[in-house]
Order: sequence, then C-alpha cells, then structure tokens
Amino acid sequence: MAKIRLLGSPSIEQVGGATRPPRGRKTWALLAYLLLSDRPPSRKRLAELLFADADDPLGALRWSLAELRRALGGGDVITGDPLVLTLGLDTTADVLVVTEDSADPEPLLDFSGELLDGVDLASCPEYESWLLVERHRLSAAIEGRLRETAVSLVAGGRAADAVAYASKAVALNPLEQGNHELLVRSLAISGNRTAALRQIAVCEDLLRRELGLQASSALREASAVGPGSIAGPPLGGRAAAASQLEAGRAAIAAGAVDAGLQCLRRAVSEAEHCHDAVLRGRALAALGGALVHAIRGHDEEGAIVLHEAILIAEQAGDRSTSVLAHRELGFVEVQAGRRQTAGNWLRKAEALAETDGEHAAILGVRGMNSSDQGDYPAAFEHLGESVDTAARCGDRRQQAWSLALMGRAHLLRAEYSQATTIVRESLDLIRQERWIAFLPFPQALDAELSLYAGDLEAAADGFEQAWVLGCQLNDPCWEGMAGRGLGLLSADRGDHAGATEWLTQAASRAAREPDRYQWVHAYVLDAACTAALARDDDERARPLVAQLATLAARCEMRELMVRAKLHQARLGDSSATASARLLGAAIDNPALTNLLLQGE
Repeated sequence: MAKIRLLGSPSIEQVGGATRPPRGRKTWALLAYLLLSDRPPSRKRLAELLFADADDPLGALRWSLAELRRALGGGDVITGDPLVLTLGLDTTADVLVVTEDSADPEPLLDFSGELLDGVDLASCPEYESWLLVERHRLSAAIEGRLRETAVSLVAGGRAADAVAYASKAVALNPLEQGNHELLVRSLAISGNRTAALRQIAVCEDLLRRELGLQASSALREASAVGPGSIAGPPLGGRAAAASQLEAGRAAIAAGAVDAGLQCLRRAVSEAEHCHDAVLRGRALAALGGALVHAIRGHDEEGAIVLHEAILIAEQAGDRSTSVLAHRELGFVEVQAGRRQTAGNWLRKAEALAETDGEHAAILGVRGMNSSDQGDYPAAFEHLGESVDTAARCGDRRQQAWSLALMGRAHLLRAEYSQATTIVRESLDLIRQERWIAFLPFPQALDAELSLYAGDLEAAADGFEQAWVLGCQLNDPCWEGMAGRGLGLLSADRGDHAGATEWLTQAASRAAREPDRYQWVHAYVLDAACTAALARDDDERARPLVAQLATLAARCEMRELMVRAKLHQARLGDSSATASARLLGAAIDNPALTNLLLQGE
C-alpha cells in the first residue's frame, strides 16, 4: 500500500517497506499535474510545460515518468499518450481525498501546508501559474469539507465534535468571518459559551486589524444559542405549529422578514414539542431557506438548520422537504464559490426530485453554478431547461430567475441582442409577480446592456433604480451590481474620479457580509481593475488584481481567473498572457477569446 502526500512537503510512503522517493522537483510537479489535471495531458504538452529548457524535453519527460513508475511500485501505472495515471486500489493520494465526497473527513484535520510546499519551478512560469491556482482551489476545497462536516455534526446533535473541524477551518482561512461564526456556534451549542465569547473577541480584533472591518451582528448572535438546541422554547400544539409555519411563510413572502423568522422559529419549536416529525422538518426547511435568502449574514445558521431539516425529513420519509433542503444547501455553496460541495448537494437533490417545480429550481441553481465557473454550454442547457420546466408548471418566479441568469451569460459573451431580449422577458415576469426582492439584479443587467448600446440616459436610470432598491433591501449583491454599473457609467462619461469612488463603494458593499455572493464580488473587482488600468494607475490596480486572482482561484471562477491573468500581463508579468491562454483554452466564450487574441 502506498500513500502519496502532495499537501505540504511531498512524499510517497510505502507501507511495509522503504521506497526511495522520486528524484527531482519536476518529477513531483509532474505527479501533481497528472493527478489534478482536468483531462489526461499529452506528452508533448507536458514536455513544453515542464521541460522546455532541457536539451531533449521529451527525453527529460521519459526520465521523470520512469522515476514515478518506480516510486509507485512499477507496472503500467502511467501509460499512453495522452498520459493516464491509474492508481492501484491500495494507493491513496491526499489531494484526491480532499475531493471525494464519500471519504472520511477526519484526515482533513491532519492536513498542513499547501500543494507541493517548497517546490519552486521559476523556470516553468506556465506551470507555476497552474500551481498557484490549484493551491488556492485545494485550500478552498479542504475548507469547504471542514465546514460541511462541522455543520453536519452540529445539526446531528454533536456540536462538541464539530469544534475541531470548525477550528481547523478558522486556522486555514482566518479572515473568513463565516468560519469564526461556525466555530462560535459550535462552541455555544456544545455548552462552552465562555470559549464562544473569546472566539468572538479574537475574530473582531482580527477583522479590525487586518481588513479594517467590523464583525457582523450574526457573529455575536451565534453565541446566544443554548446547548443542544438551535431554536427557542415550545409554545402550543400541532395546530399552533402549522399556523406559525404558514404565517411565517406568508410574512417572508410579503417582505416582513423579522416577523416571518419569529413565526418560523416558533413553528420549529412547537413541532418538536408535539413530536410531529414531518411538520418539524418542513418548518426547519422553511426557516433555513428564509435565513439563506431573506436576511444577509445568516447563511451559517441557515445551513445548520437545513442540515437538521434533512435529518428529520429522511427519518419521516418526507421526500419533498428533503429535496428543498438539499437544493437550498446547494445554493448556499454556489454563492460561496464552493463548487465541489455545491455539486454534491445538487446531485442529491436531483436524485430525489420528482415534480416539475423541484426540477426547475434545481436546474436553475446548477445553471448558476456552471455560469459562475465559465462553463457556458452547461449553463445554457441547465437554465434553458429550467425556464421551460418552470413555465410548464406555472412557476413564474423561477422562470424569471433562470431567465435573468441566462441573460447574464449572454451578456458576458457579448451577445447583447440575445441578452436584452431575455433580460427584459425576466423583468416583465418579475413586475407581474411584484417580486421586488429580486428586481435589482435584472435591472442592473438591463442597464448595463443599455450602456453598451450607447443609451446613457436609460443606463443611468436603470443603475440608479437598482442602487436605490438594493439599498432599501439591504442586499450587498444588488448594491454591488448597481454600484459597479454606476462606476462604468461614470468612466464612460469621462468622470474617472466618480468611477473610482463608485467602484470602491461597490466592492465594499459586495463584500460586507460573510455570506456574500462571491461571483458578484469578483465581477466588481474585475471592473475596478479594468478602470484603474485604463488610467495607467498601476498603484491602485496591483492590489485589486491580486485580490481578484486569489478570489477567482479559490472559487473556481475560471473566466475571471483568465481576466485576472490578463490584468497581470498589463502590469508587466511576462508569463501571465501564456497562463491566461492555458486557463482559457477550454472556456467557450467568444468575447473572452477576443481578449486573449488581443493579448498576444
């Protein structure tokens, strides 16, 4: 049995016998690429990527392959062209454990160090670029699995066991407020409120010192939850619980969020008190959904509630509630840019779904995830099917939601006529439904399309309406989208100071909550980078580009990662254009292809 360790200092351990490790840094680099590449690479490509400076690149590749085969036990472990690495059943690799949903999460607690820690390949700039992206991606994947494990343990009544996983997530990414909130909640529910309050203080000082930010109110609220419960005391009987559930749903739909949440919490407590598992699961799912969608900064609590809803629904055999909760958890992960866990939740939801309404909603979130990653063929397929299915079952809000995302995808591909038609169809449905909470998003998209069409007056009206309504709704995503648009409008009018002010404001608004929509944050940063570089303001552009590159890599937003590389090229990074071409080769976006051609 062999254990491949690539997180931290790389090694290969053979259980039961000593094995000489493979020689050469590039051999370790080759192993990492073979394990983590999206598709089997050709020998020619690997020779260019890693051994271009050798007298005989293909010969150097053959030598490294021989070293790997020996270290992995010989035989046909690496074969063909393109090269395929086939590990034996008795061989494990830590980088694969990270991405396997079914793997035991406990080894994650022992992982330390980044991918190929200490391996420096300055002579291979394209590989170094790939390695940087993979380091961010794997770090985010580990963090995501740690968080998911902690949430699941809290929801299952094992908050004390969750503390270790939440603590590891904090250690891995201490500037992510959501990790601190999860740890605080785990400590409080397990009965250690003193430690929870100390952790709040640590987080507040850290955010103030490192980011100049105040912690959200959700952090301190997390310490107020008592041991063994995520809700309040019971009130009456089953009829009262059902009434509270319906009242809560109605209040949330009407925009009375605080009253709705209060009703839903009472419904959860009373359903538990009267031992009605089906009603309790439905109340938990409604509460979790409300926390995720209706109030910012509460995704951590919402995720725990949704996990508990799944446990209760599965015990009660309530399929529809389980579908809803799985889909909502997928949505939370998509917004956070945790692609692996998002995909896992959505696949589970899809396997359980039976009705058109359920399928339409799941397909919409899948399309959102694909679009965020830059996978446009998949995005159009999922979103188109979602629109058709929602129309068939009369779910006009879902139809409008998926149309807006489809319009966004066409806008990003510079297919402005298609985008305009689809976005305005979404707007018509939203206005018919009086769905004020979602209106600013397609408003901002429509205004951006007006800007590109040269209608500055319509663009200004649209962006301003989206900004005012986004602020009234206190939604950082919509504020970020509208503020970005107002920045673009100012730049188009030659008001560069106004553009800088609006884009700075938009970036701050989009990132102010721990449960922000990461794609919007990155989209704003990209616009800010573009505006700074257009004015040759390299001093302002450099930190923005670095922030965009890190965020896009961690959240697997491939197109925005390419754009970050192109920004780096404009800042003088001689290897960035080649890296952008490498990263963008598989992205089907004519607008991005044109940008890459301009960068040559």
